[in-house]
Amino acid sequence: MLAVIIGPSAQADALSRGTAAFDRGEYARAAQDLSPLAARGNPRALGRLGFMYEHGFGVPQAYQAAFDLYCRGAARGDPFAQAMLGLMFDKGHGVHQDVIQAYKWLNLAAARSQGRARDAYLRFRDAVASKMSRDEIVVGQRLALSWLPGILVNGRVSGQ
Repeated sequence: MLAVIIGPSAQADALSRGTAAFDRGEYARAAQDLSPLAARGNPRALGRLGFMYEHGFGVPQAYQAAFDLYCRGAARGDPFAQAMLGLMFDKGHGVHQDVIQAYKWLNLAAARSQGRARDAYLRFRDAVASKMSRDEIVVGQRLALSWLPGILVNGRVSGQ
């Protein structure tokens, strides 16, 4: 019983430490704190660790690892992971460039965010939309509206 009480508290402490280190740019420390949490499926840890792998901050740069981490975080509803996944699709980093998927994920991220993060995700989404036809935007909107959190199919996030 004691382990059940201590376990979540220790995880919350590690998440707080890892997120604070990430925000300060102390990526090696952030990776150390966030990696065990990401392995257990913590959405915030997955998104931040994905960012570090995408950019090679504190860990070796690895687009496939970043994509996998973003997918897992996005599937669990983390707006940061959703936005970063959308940007990967927009840029074609480690994945086939797909503006419809980029629009979908950025739209979902904006819908689940507030304040400056929401504003940034909306700007990113609108920048992607400027490269799309009306029909492509409609498809992206439909994919976002039909998306259900938590579903992975063959290692990929639902709706892909």
